[in-house]
Amino acid sequence: MAVPKKYFHDHLVMLLLSINFFLAVSAILYVLISLSGDHSNGYIVQCRDCSNEFSVNRYTNGDIVGLLSFPVFAVLVLATHAMLSFRAFKIHRQLAIAILALGILLLVLTIIVSYSLLRLR
Repeated sequence: MAVPKKYFHDHLVMLLLSINFFLAVSAILYVLISLSGDHSNGYIVQCRDCSNEFSVNRYTNGDIVGLLSFPVFAVLVLATHAMLSFRAFKIHRQLAIAILALGILLLVLTIIVSYSLLRLR
């Protein structure tokens, strides 16, 4: 089985790109749908030392801009990893695949953290 020479003809690369795209769109839609309700009393944007239940000032309140950074981060991760993997594919195929796999990890962590913060409100 010959290794495809073209970036967009490689099945594994296209699978990883599709997963990256799906996770980015999922993160964007989840945050935007969660923020669409009327919550004018503020948002929890940080959780400092959440290991202790009785710690003082462990939640930091903020505005909606702090939570809108999650969709922006998802778009940046998708675009950056797609561009880096496209350029790295010319050097080595496995490097491009590793870059796309790390993008999946970042997007999954983005969804987990945004879910955790939005669930606390």
